[in-house]
Amino acid sequence: MKDYLIRGMDKKGRLRVFVAKTTQLVEEARKIHETSPTATAAMGRGLTAAAIMGATMKNDDDLLTLKISGNGPLGTMTIVGNNRGELKGLVDYPQADVPSTEDGKLDVGSLVGNQGTLTVIMDLGLKEPYVGQTEIITGEIGDDIANFYLVSEQIPTAVALGVLVDKDISTKAAGGYIIQVLPEISDEEIALIEKSIQQAEPISLMIDKGLTPEEIMNQLLGEFDMEVTDKIDLKYHCDCSEEKIEKVLISLGNKEIEDIIHEDGESEVVCHFCNTKYRFNKDRLNKILLTINGQ
Repeated sequence: MKDYLIRGMDKKGRLRVFVAKTTQLVEEARKIHETSPTATAAMGRGLTAAAIMGATMKNDDDLLTLKISGNGPLGTMTIVGNNRGELKGLVDYPQADVPSTEDGKLDVGSLVGNQGTLTVIMDLGLKEPYVGQTEIITGEIGDDIANFYLVSEQIPTAVALGVLVDKDISTKAAGGYIIQVLPEISDEEIALIEKSIQQAEPISLMIDKGLTPEEIMNQLLGEFDMEVTDKIDLKYHCDCSEEKIEKVLISLGNKEIEDIIHEDGESEVVCHFCNTKYRFNKDRLNKILLTINGQ
């Protein structure tokens, strides 16, 4: 079953839900960055959260950047996505790892750190992008995303993110959901949702058992008359290109390019999101110099 995300809402307009299966997306990120098991879990949670948050944007050109900068050994995690289900990400130290918890679970909170900042940047085509920032509270990412919605947007939100890593360190299952209640909902209905969440299995186990996002939605919110309003395929996608890298080199300026030619004779630029290497030989660099000088 391929990765995808659904957006759902109950027919009375009391709540909305996003449910995503991201196993292949997370596995692709693991292969690219050669992440440790705990780093795979952390980055997988970040990718899943960004996929869901990106789906809330309206326009195809809108861009979401999720940055989680904790005091743990992972360093900063940066995830970029859009509303078309295209995601890419990186972490400072992908091979960093920490011991599992006493109950044998991957300790994402310790790897990320429980102090630092979570930043959400949405470039919506306006003069200035939207920037929201909150403090990290646990480093488990799901808790921190829920806190972001509560503090920055005053939206009560339940967040579950999970990644199951197999014995061969590949991604066995990954996914997540976000449930947001709207003003029309009653306290009794909120209590029903909370009870359902408490009784539910971890999201990674539901994905591992083969449940679809639709089935997970219905299992969590069976007391409500839910309907799927949107479905988005998800994939790891980096939009780097030789043309974009050339623009980066042009931005370095005349002297920097001349120094590269004299010292190395060529330039190799590696995209940190996908590890694609772009090589510019001496002739190409000289052409870039002509461009900089307007010739």
